[in-house]
Amino acid sequence: MSIPSSGAPGHDSPAGPRAARLDVKRIEELIDAHFPQIHSGGRNMVVEDVGFRCARVRMKANPRNTRPGGTVSGPAMFALADFSIYVAVIATLGEAGIEAVTSNLNINFLARPEPHDMTAEVKLVRMGRRLAVGEVEIYSAGVPDMVAHATATYALPI
Repeated sequence: MSIPSSGAPGHDSPAGPRAARLDVKRIEELIDAHFPQIHSGGRNMVVEDVGFRCARVRMKANPRNTRPGGTVSGPAMFALADFSIYVAVIATLGEAGIEAVTSNLNINFLARPEPHDMTAEVKLVRMGRRLAVGEVEIYSAGVPDMVAHATATYALPI
């Protein structure tokens, strides 16, 4: 879906959608340099794909994310949603996006996923001058239905 341009960085041009400013490799290098703590329990968050205003991130199954009852913990899915929107913001804004911060995130847990890999599909629905708004659909490996849905607002660097 193409959103009309307002002239702000990261907006579609009148000629059509633009490509991501950074590729997966460069985004991972920036995150490793500026936000290494995301991998403190091991390299469980994997950036699989990025595009203009979108990203796909996989969280590998890890026993530390499994809560009693054999389901993936809510905080783990929250972290996946937050990190995934961050990746989409960086992909869209370029290196300046590394300074973006979460200002709000709301998540709805729709199912109790088994402890398998989880995939977050992100779409940035609004890129303004100061704020980005994104939507995340989270899926569990091998399950066609969404297990969580999140919306978030990120404060962008000025």
